Amino acid sequence: MTKELLKKYLNNNCTKSELNEVLLWIKTTALSDEGKQLVLDDWENYEESDNLKNDSKFTVLFDKIQKKIDSQDGYSEQNKDFSLFSVKRWLTQAAAILLIPVLFFLFYTLSEKKSESLKYSNMIVDSLEIVAPVGSRTIVKLSDGSIVHLNYGSKLKYPYFFLGDTREVKLTGEGFFEVAHNAKKPFIVKTDKINIKAVGTVFNVFAYSDYDKIETTLVRGKVILEQNESNGKSNVIGSMKPGQHISYNKKSRNVVSTQGGIEKYVAWTNGKQIFEDASMVDVAERLSRMFNVDIELADDVMGNVYSFTFLDEPLSQILDLMTIATPISYKIKLRKKLPDGTFSKQKIFLEKKK
Repeated sequence: MTKELLKKYLNNNCTKSELNEVLLWIKTTALSDEGKQLVLDDWENYEESDNLKNDSKFTVLFDKIQKKIDSQDGYSEQNKDFSLFSVKRWLTQAAAILLIPVLFFLFYTLSEKKSESLKYSNMIVDSLEIVAPVGSRTIVKLSDGSIVHLNYGSKLKYPYFFLGDTREVKLTGEGFFEVAHNAKKPFIVKTDKINIKAVGTVFNVFAYSDYDKIETTLVRGKVILEQNESNGKSNVIGSMKPGQHISYNKKSRNVVSTQGGIEKYVAWTNGKQIFEDASMVDVAERLSRMFNVDIELADDVMGNVYSFTFLDEPLSQILDLMTIATPISYKIKLRKKLPDGTFSKQKIFLEKKK
């Protein structure tokens, strides 16, 4: 099939053999890639001719055709009807042929849009992951209007848009959630062992993978805790009330609940680190994560309990303040250069003053 033959067909200038060739092409090849490209090229290169600028010329032409049909002498009424039918049939076929480029264009456009839609639908499922670097905090605003504060070294995985009946995110580390209310679409924070489900509330989740416990603190609203099972299902542990703190042990599955005094669990969002009657083990663990260092404890300080409040101080200043407020001293060990050219983590040793 050539462009010239296709134009002859559209202009009704084909011979019988050429007409048969075009009709065969339409039936067998027109919808192939080659056929589509031929029509699309012709469509893109189409230029309106000067003699087709005014619709009135078409009206005059059709009026002449109609008068010629009506004025034909010697034609029977049957022949007249047949002639009129032939003209109408020709006009119908011509209109159908002229629509071919339009149909091809629409088919091409819709196919491209469908392809883009499929790529987009695949993209919006669990396609974003935010990590708060060591020594800094990060704030994330989700598509539903919910706001998440991520603490040092924490990671949040979430979709571009929430589809289905729930709003699910996955947390590794510590996050403070201000959930936009939607009673028909619960908000679920997934951790490796438990899920925290809410519809519109404010709560904190502590779920570092290297920590033996997962802790949840409810500031406002209501949440439901679910325990993940090996079969993929989950069982409800219970619900929480505002001001309640829950600590879930990953190994024993024991749950410890306390009420009140929740500021120390959520103050980190304002740059505060509050330790109230905290063991030195907990203090060392939190400072190690905050500043990406290894803190080692001597046996004589392991069981001691202390209270501190720090406000965005650097590690060196925190250690100096601890030596002033407690009978503890510290030593900073030199970092070692590793075979790959990097250096080991900074190591700090805490012990009782001598």
